Amino acid sequence: MNVRQIARAGVFVALLTVASWVSIPLGPVPFTLQTMALALLPAVLDGATACAAVGVYLLLGTLGLPVFAGFGSGIASIVGPTGGFLWGFLLGTAVAGALAKALAGKVSRFAGVLIADVAMLLVAYACGTVQLMIVAQLDVAPALTLAVIPFIVPDAIKLAVGARIGCVVEKSRAMAA
Repeated sequence: MNVRQIARAGVFVALLTVASWVSIPLGPVPFTLQTMALALLPAVLDGATACAAVGVYLLLGTLGLPVFAGFGSGIASIVGPTGGFLWGFLLGTAVAGALAKALAGKVSRFAGVLIADVAMLLVAYACGTVQLMIVAQLDVAPALTLAVIPFIVPDAIKLAVGARIGCVVEKSRAMAA
């Protein structure tokens, strides 16, 4: 990683942190703006830098800095009922980065970023649902009812807005370079 990539990753760690602090508790999984911040990543960072940003964010939270929703932190946040969504963001970001790269030049920039974002979210939903089922001893239907279904429409909106903002930011950056 060069200095520019490190700096951009650092900005995204801060953005993810602030986005997670915008939190409305809705049962075991809070509504946050993390999804919108994550939706920017495939548009403005390469896959490795995006994964580094999410990884550092998770590491800081795991080590005790209050970067998670509701100013949460610690290993309990990662292994608790909603922790699967957090580490699912990292796996999803890796998938999104690879998908955005594969789609580059094949579809419009916005469409490619949005498709990558949807893949990221589906991975996070899957990881989060599985961990919630295990930790809370729930069957799949109650876990989905608690942790996924109420968030589908708001998350779709956040993905669309984040993808659009990310594409505009990247286009502006490219024009300034």
